[in-house]
Amino acid sequence: MNAIAQAAPDADDALLSGSEQHALAWRLGLSLGAACALLLSVGLRFFRPQQEDVAQLVAGIAALMVGIPALQAAWRSLRHPDLHGITDQLIALAFIAAWAGGDLVTATLLPLIMMISHILEERSLLGSQEAIRALTSLTEKTARRIAAHGEVEEINAAHLKSGDIIEVRAGDRVPADGEVLTGSSSVDTASITGESVPIDVTAGSQVFNGSINMDGLLTIRVSQVGSDTTLGRVIALMQDAEHIKPAITKLLERYAGGYMALVLLVSACTWFLTGNTGAMLAILVASCPVALVLAAPTTSIAAISVASRHGILVKGSAFLEQLAGVDAVVFDKTGTITSGELRLVGTAEDPGVDAASMVRLAGSLGAASSHPVSRAVGMAVSEAERLPISDIKETRGLGIVGTLDGAKVALGRGALFESLGIAVTPAPSSHDGPVAGVSHGARFLGWVLLADQIRPEAETALRELRSLGLGRQIMVTGDRRAEAERVAARMGITEVRPEALPHEKMQFVLEEAKAGYRTMVVGDGINDALALKAGAVGVAMGAQGTDVALASADLVLMTNDLRRLGTSVRLSRKSRRTIMINVGIGMGWTVVVVGVAAWGVFGASSALVAALMQNFGTFAVMANAGRLLKFQDREPDEDAA
Repeated sequence: MNAIAQAAPDADDALLSGSEQHALAWRLGLSLGAACALLLSVGLRFFRPQQEDVAQLVAGIAALMVGIPALQAAWRSLRHPDLHGITDQLIALAFIAAWAGGDLVTATLLPLIMMISHILEERSLLGSQEAIRALTSLTEKTARRIAAHGEVEEINAAHLKSGDIIEVRAGDRVPADGEVLTGSSSVDTASITGESVPIDVTAGSQVFNGSINMDGLLTIRVSQVGSDTTLGRVIALMQDAEHIKPAITKLLERYAGGYMALVLLVSACTWFLTGNTGAMLAILVASCPVALVLAAPTTSIAAISVASRHGILVKGSAFLEQLAGVDAVVFDKTGTITSGELRLVGTAEDPGVDAASMVRLAGSLGAASSHPVSRAVGMAVSEAERLPISDIKETRGLGIVGTLDGAKVALGRGALFESLGIAVTPAPSSHDGPVAGVSHGARFLGWVLLADQIRPEAETALRELRSLGLGRQIMVTGDRRAEAERVAARMGITEVRPEALPHEKMQFVLEEAKAGYRTMVVGDGINDALALKAGAVGVAMGAQGTDVALASADLVLMTNDLRRLGTSVRLSRKSRRTIMINVGIGMGWTVVVVGVAAWGVFGASSALVAALMQNFGTFAVMANAGRLLKFQDREPDEDAA
């Protein structure tokens, strides 16, 4: 069954599970009950002083209503320690101290304020779940599958399988990833890949689950369904991001035990020197590291959400942190800097031969072949322009032979024409890419020249990376030296490692690491998988990359747009700055509040004021993390300036 349908909520479902809703409702009920009981106790003391015993009893009940859950949370945190557990432990200690001192009002208010604070924090973190829910709403619930006998049947999209043929009408969302078989249309992929302008698709184009067919009728062969689709991977990564601990959080947890001991020492010294129980309680409350707990996770979730909006899949917050520190880039060539598809780039015709006629003949022959070179030649001629060639026969490794108007015609390697007894002229030595000869009858017409085309955005993307400080750029490829150096020179890359095998690519990346470089590796093929794993950060070209490369990479560019590399670097650096600012806010504000609490500025109300001030710092951290959601990619010149 469709994994998205299993894991994601339907549009009418709640964001929380039944048990989570019950727990939240229970905490809210206890908080309201304790608050009402506390107000009743205070009212009795104020309006009926003679009922002091009753007021004290009601205050005790209120304290137990919120104190017992606080003690339970502290006990659980002792068995399963984490950074958030320190807050529960400190509140439990403050509750016990206030209860032992007979200050039942404070014993109620401290855990009550913290319980409400935890509820608000959980509600703020539901923003990421709302973003996931918004993504799952993009998945189509039904699909029109074309049966074997040609009839169209409407089925649940969860029942689609790879290889199914589906029909997508104008206005429909595409229910799965696939390849267009027939039809042409404009498809809106903004919510999936970040492309703001609809893209035109025809037969052979790839379409993504969740994109919208703007006009026209499309017939699509399903290639990926459920969690294997591009949209499914985005949802899964965002769900994983909620549970991944960033490096700064792990660092803080490493010293959590020492922090707890320090807080207890400071609070004990304060009580010993001043005898002020209120100040001691205030220090325990002020030391609760809620802001530090939320400093990294809220920022990381926001950053991964922004990345997916720009067509970038990030497999964990740790990779964003590593990307912020890279200072070198290793590129594959074919399928990464180049499109990975051959195109006709020129001709070398014999004297007296019309180049357009030769290309038309070559394209008509090439359209009948499945060989990459012949197929590329065939794409140079439209179906309407193709000549009526008959008796087509393909000889593997040599080329294609057919008949046109009673004369034999051929397209292929030089050896093919030798076998046909046709003399050929030498192919141009200045061309480094594949070539194919063309003949008509006994006459050799010339050569058609092909090459793998450089991506149109590649030069801009590499220049942008240099402006961001990634000046060390190396091309490591399995291609021949002449072709690799030609592409590298065009891109401004000064160091090239040609004819490299997969393990040699990995070894080169490891050597870069030993030399002190933090390397980002960009590739798309099986031969790049080892290098992608060896780099500090591996980036795969997602639209046409191999499954092995996608699995080995840390980031995936869903649109194959190399300019997203610059976007990734800028986002990672902004995310790192935001985390550092949040940690600074959390630590700095805690020190300030602890200092105020130890000084006893607020007298008997120190503990309550400390709780309110501590929560102010928490909300400041969450608000700062939320600013990252407004991140928009900028032009390279803005960063360069």
